[in-house]
This record gives sequence, structure tokens and C-alpha cells, in this order.
Amino acid sequence: MSTSDTDSNETVTAQPALELRGITKSFGGVRVLHGVDIDLRPGEVLGLVGDNGAGKSTLIKIITGVHQPDAGTIRFHGRPVEGLTVPRARALGVETVYQERALAEQLSMWRNIFMGRPIANRLGFLNVRRMRRITAALMGDSMGFTSAALTPDTNVTGLSGGERQGLAIVRALHFEAAIIILDEPTMGLSLAETEKLLRFVDGIRAAGKSAILIDHNIFHVYSVADRVVVLDRGRVAGTFPTARYSLDQLTAIMREVAATAVYTEPLPHSTVEAEA
Repeated sequence: MSTSDTDSNETVTAQPALELRGITKSFGGVRVLHGVDIDLRPGEVLGLVGDNGAGKSTLIKIITGVHQPDAGTIRFHGRPVEGLTVPRARALGVETVYQERALAEQLSMWRNIFMGRPIANRLGFLNVRRMRRITAALMGDSMGFTSAALTPDTNVTGLSGGERQGLAIVRALHFEAAIIILDEPTMGLSLAETEKLLRFVDGIRAAGKSAILIDHNIFHVYSVADRVVVLDRGRVAGTFPTARYSLDQLTAIMREVAATAVYTEPLPHSTVEAEA
């Protein structure tokens, strides 16, 4: 089995934003994760793919503190963290954008941006004017909303699916999230909305943040990911830099893993010819 992460000419000096080592998890005696090792680097978009039942959701819930691993270590920026909880993960800079688009649809955009983290003035009253002003700036600078019909007071219910996902991503960036996890963010989006959503993902990298992108569509993942982790039946089958593997190659690898549960990288062909 090959993890195909770095070659002999590639030196990684940046300390990972997130390190998972030997992560194991069982439910009711059924082993869901088997010693998973994953690194997420600063300013990197890491794709996480695999068939249903591969363990993707369980792994993400461990990173976000929903579940505790049975064994293994978790490090954020080199520091080990034990007993990770949802509030603690959030305090460490982990934000999640779910496919359910966890936004309050009947509330305005500015209220969604600052939900749970409002700005108050010196007297403790909500500084609504400032929150609207910040939201307006985010709409133009980060979300690319140029329509005069959209204002900070526009209810989320009036946004398209892609715009809602973009709002959730921008909210995470505004509150200085270091790691943004996107769980099937393109589910149910049109082609145009998906393209816009993927531009938002590119914006995460441009902001120097890290992201884990989970998506059922390898085409979407490949277009924005720096590396792709293939998870199969609770094990990492391999980690593949998109700069080194084509989309066709990665698709073939995923088919092989689905069929055989392993991926064996072929040995390089020798360039030395025997003399006659």
C-alpha cells in the first residue's frame, strides 16, 4: 500500500495545522476507523473522498469534537489535544460548513453572520449599525454580491444554495477560523452555484487558511484540492497530490481501491537500457 504523499525531492517544512495519528473508532463493537493518519498543512485544501461507509463522517466528527477517538492522537499546530469537544475545537479555530447549510433562513444576512457572536457597544447593547456595515463589506469584498437587491437585511431564504454556502464560508473566515471543514457543500447545487462555491473554497486558500473538503464528486474535489486523501473502509488507502496525479489517474485509483480495498502504486520504469 502506498501513501504517495511526498516524493524524495519534496521537503515539507511548515508545521501541519492539523495532525491525526493512529485514529481509531468503534461503535457497538464495529470498527469504523483503523489507525488513520492524516496531515493538513497551512494554506492547503485537502480533499477527503471515499465510498459510503468509508468513515469520512466519523473522522470529521472526531476532528470537530463530536466524537472521541478510542485511540490515537490529535495535534493542532503541533500541540496535542485530548478530550476534544465541540466548543474547544471551535476555540482552536475549527469551523464546519455542513451540506444542510446550517443557517437561519428566516433571519437576515447580518444576523446570520453574527449569530452567537454579536458585537455590542460599551453599554452592552447590540451594535446593529456596525454589524450591518461589516456584513455589507463582506458581501462586496468576499462574497462578490453586486446586486442592489441584496443587502445586509436580506433574509437568507432569498439566497441561492451557492450563495448560502458562500455566506457560511465567509462567516467562518470573518471569525478567523484556521481550519474550515466543508461537508458535501455542493450537494443539491446547480452547475453555476457549484462553480461559485468552489471559488469560495479557493478563497480559503488565498486567505492562508486550511480546508478539508468532503464531496461525493471527485471532479469537484480535484478542481480545488492540493492533495486528495482516499479513505476506504476506515483506512487511508493513499494521499495523492493533484499536481502529480491527473483526474483520470485518481479516478482509476479510486476504482481500484473500491474493488480491492488497497492501492499498490506501480514501480517506476527503469530508464537505463542494458547494453548490447
